[in-house]
Amino acid sequence: MTTLREVIRATTAAHLDEGHAVAGQCLSAVGWVGGTVPDHPALTELPMSDVAQSGFVVGMALAGRWPIYIVRYQGFMLLNAALILSYAAKSKALWGRDCPILIRSISMEGGIGPVASGCQHSMFTRWPDVRVAAPMTPLEWKGEYDRWREHGSVVYLSEHRGAWGNGEELMHLPLVPLRRHSAVLFPISITRFVADAAARKMFDEGYAIAVRHVSVLAPFIPSEAALQDLRLCGKGLVIDDDFAGGVASDIAQQLHAVTGAQMRVAGLEKRTAGFNAHDNLPPDAERIKQLVREML
Repeated sequence: MTTLREVIRATTAAHLDEGHAVAGQCLSAVGWVGGTVPDHPALTELPMSDVAQSGFVVGMALAGRWPIYIVRYQGFMLLNAALILSYAAKSKALWGRDCPILIRSISMEGGIGPVASGCQHSMFTRWPDVRVAAPMTPLEWKGEYDRWREHGSVVYLSEHRGAWGNGEELMHLPLVPLRRHSAVLFPISITRFVADAAARKMFDEGYAIAVRHVSVLAPFIPSEAALQDLRLCGKGLVIDDDFAGGVASDIAQQLHAVTGAQMRVAGLEKRTAGFNAHDNLPPDAERIKQLVREML
């Protein structure tokens, strides 16, 4: 079984061998970013204390280096997003010059401080010229990389450390409309694993719960099968690892507008996250089951 970690590392090594750039913070220390970065002489180390690092990456992109920009903790993007969003993302549309950057922005929960930890991809989904994806499987990550190499522009990958050991593809669970109580789950990021577990448990309890995994957050384009499931049961829950009022709410509104279904959103509570290992975490399987029961 080839894990997501191994796919990222192998793809990164090949990217460097082709003469392209990989830049980021503490790449060759503290475990090589969880084992996702190869030991390669062409790595570009950027200081974690410097908020100008995105400027170096933009320069690499304009010079044709196709940089992969690795941000160890998603919270650091609050300090390094300005040049990405105000210049790189607009370069192609305004001046006809592509500025291709693949951002690996990594999240995790609990115990490492409110700035560093947590998932904060919603701020990037509001920009029209940035593709945002949260790949949790090997094929999803490699697919995003291949698409970026073909189309360029700015791509923001919201990764999660908890998924790097995963070697399985997450399959959609279609609705089985044979039971009275049914709903469709639309999980994002690391919540996809617990949503799948919750749905299977609820099926054993007499519920019909579909799971339509969300890998691409912006632009969000639901499949016709997912919309059909939602039309059949009329109830849906979008689950995110970010604050509930972000992209999860945008997706829920879009699904409601298309299907008329009753939609709810679950995610982090709107308060500081990350200081305590047991404080303000994304919904687990039991919380998802509770929310579904409240809807039905």
